[in-house]
Amino acid sequence: MNWLMQPGEVPVGSNAPGSEDYIGHSAVSAPVRGKLTKDAPLDKLVWFKSGGPADYLFEPADLDDLTTFLAMQPEGTPVMPIGLGSNLIIRDGGVPGVVVRLGKAFSSVEVRRDNILECGGGAPGILVASTARDAGIAGLEFLRGIPGTVGGFVCMNGGAYGREVADILVDCDVVFPNGDCVCIPASDLGYTYRHSNLPEGAIVVSARFQGDPGDPAVIGAEMERIAAEREASQPLRTRTGGSTFKNPEGKKAWQLVDEAGCRGLTMGGAQVSEKHANFLINTGDATSSDIEGLGEEVRRRVSEKTGVALEWEIKRVGRP
Repeated sequence: MNWLMQPGEVPVGSNAPGSEDYIGHSAVSAPVRGKLTKDAPLDKLVWFKSGGPADYLFEPADLDDLTTFLAMQPEGTPVMPIGLGSNLIIRDGGVPGVVVRLGKAFSSVEVRRDNILECGGGAPGILVASTARDAGIAGLEFLRGIPGTVGGFVCMNGGAYGREVADILVDCDVVFPNGDCVCIPASDLGYTYRHSNLPEGAIVVSARFQGDPGDPAVIGAEMERIAAEREASQPLRTRTGGSTFKNPEGKKAWQLVDEAGCRGLTMGGAQVSEKHANFLINTGDATSSDIEGLGEEVRRRVSEKTGVALEWEIKRVGRP
C-alpha cells in the first residue's frame, strides 16, 4: 500500500477535513458496536472550547469495530482522528465526514520485555510516562510534558524538553480511512521536526516505545521537574491549545512573537498569552475564527518585524 506522503502533499481524492472532493454528509449505516453521533458538538472535546460540530463522531468499541466501520464508508469520506484536543482548532463551520475518537479500548499501556511499552493510540502521554517510571524504564519522561495522546504525538513527532517521539518509537499500528490496518516501523515514517509522512486521515491505534533501564526515583524526579516547569511557564489553567507555532531553526517562536510586540495582543475573545507568547488563549467567548485570525495576525507582524515566516504547530481543521 502506498501510504507514504511527502511534506505538503495531499492525496488524490483527499480525505482531509474540508476536502472539496467530499460530497454529502451521510455515514453508512454500519452495524457499529461503539457510539456514532450525528451533528456531534466538538467544542467540549478541544482545549480551546470553540468550534462547530462534526458531521459524525465515531467512538469505536475496539479495533475491529473501527476497521469494519471505515471499510463501509463511501470512498472519499473525510476521516479525522481526535485525541485530547490540545493541539487543535476546530473551525466554526464544523468538520465534514467522520471524526474518530479513541476511547478506553485504545488507552491501555503495558510493559513488554526489553524495556518496551505497548501503548494504545488513545493513551495520554502522562500515563505512558508514569507507567514507564513505575516499571523503572527511563527515557520517556518527556512525554509527561506533552498534553496529548499517543496517536497524536506519533503522527506529528511530538516532543518536549530536548526529546521527541522519533527517539523512542519502535513501530506503530495505523488504520487508514479505507479500514486497512498496517504496522509501520519508525524508520518508514520520514520523521522531521513535528512532522511525519502519515497522510491525513491516518489513525494511530497503537505504538511501541523503547526505553532504557532506570531508577524509578530518578525518573519520577525528572517528571516532577518537567511538570513544575510547565506550570511555571505555560498558561495551563486557561483555554489554550498548547504551543501555537513551530520553533524556526535556531530560534524560539515565543521570542519572535515578543519582538513583534504581540504579547497580550487580542482579537475578539482570543488573546496572545501574557505568560507565554507562543500560546493563544480563549478568554471566554472567542470563536475559532477569532483564535485563528489572531494567529495569522501574529504571523503577519512577526514576518514584517523579523522576516521570519512562522509555521503553525496547532492543526486547524474544518469549514470556516
